[in-house]
Amino acid sequence: MRENPYARTREDHRSEVAEDYVELIYRLGRDRAEVRTADLVEALGVAQPTVTKTLERLQRDGLVNVHPRRRIELTAAGASLASDISERHVLIVKFLQAVGVPKEVAELDAEGIEHHVSETTQRAIARFVRGRQ
Repeated sequence: MRENPYARTREDHRSEVAEDYVELIYRLGRDRAEVRTADLVEALGVAQPTVTKTLERLQRDGLVNVHPRRRIELTAAGASLASDISERHVLIVKFLQAVGVPKEVAELDAEGIEHHVSETTQRAIARFVRGRQ
């Protein structure tokens, strides 16, 4: 029986917010000593309650720890997910640039594509990119 493409897309959308948050926390954490709720509010352009509610869900899911005064850190599971997403993002940017997409556009497009690429497609993109280096 074939996989239902709509079911996969719905599942991808469910995990997209979590992936965006852990990837952002990961990136911000490389540039500063602490990541706080206000940093996420500013970077994402969403309201404080939205970030707080999402962080509560991510904490329940074991991806982040939120400390007093809202210092946020990734758990081992969160860091692993963030690292995977970050690597996928870089790979997709390289692929898009290899097919002629300007870097700025490739960065923006990769933000959406990175959540919907299957392992099979990701491996094929990696082979393509490696073959061009």
